[in-house]
Amino acid sequence: MKVEIWSDVMCPFCYIGKRRFEDALQQFDQKDKVEIEWKSFQLNPDMKTDPSVNISQYLADAKGWTLEYAHQMNAHVTEMAAEVGLTYHFGRAVVANSFKAHRFSHLAKKHGLGVEAEEKLFRAYFTEGKNIDDTATLAELGNEMGLNRQEIIDVLSTDAYADDVKHDIAEAEYLGIRGVPFFVMDGKYAVSGAQPVPVFSQTLEKAFEEWKPTAISNTDDINGQVCGPDGNC
Repeated sequence: MKVEIWSDVMCPFCYIGKRRFEDALQQFDQKDKVEIEWKSFQLNPDMKTDPSVNISQYLADAKGWTLEYAHQMNAHVTEMAAEVGLTYHFGRAVVANSFKAHRFSHLAKKHGLGVEAEEKLFRAYFTEGKNIDDTATLAELGNEMGLNRQEIIDVLSTDAYADDVKHDIAEAEYLGIRGVPFFVMDGKYAVSGAQPVPVFSQTLEKAFEEWKPTAISNTDDINGQVCGPDGNC
């Protein structure tokens, strides 16, 4: 049974949602029969990469918040992440456009390492403070996963996989996806947001029992915390 997950590397709830889904999957008796496919979604396609800008200051300027409020919001999300074993360092986060990272992810997917690439990218952005729009950084991440460093550099020096990223984004728009993370199980049941583990578990069980071709138009939605294209989380 396929589970498709739309997300953006810079979405804090996407990494939290990933962990909660993985916890549910680990408890699922039929986990060996579940195939995971990560899909691209950009929260802010127009974002300009600027390592000199602090992420809290960026959020304050972009959303019209005070800097203090931006810090408070990031602290709150950091606490949420800690509850699922993740360490967020917003003070290190690099303001970066995620399009190149999504292209890198599609290259990794071609080599059967799509799931591994997502984990690497999330950790690089939220924990390690790496620039996910930097080719050398992505080449190093890929090399750590077993990908060929030079192939990554060569691919990212062109517009390879740009159409794949755009296709995922267009598919999300067609399906009416307005925020991420967004999980679609067997093309039938959808979970929106970083839901609690039991929600993922129940949906996995239900989708697996009814595992058969069906249309996404009949999706049952369960809504939770998401980040939207307007920058609101």
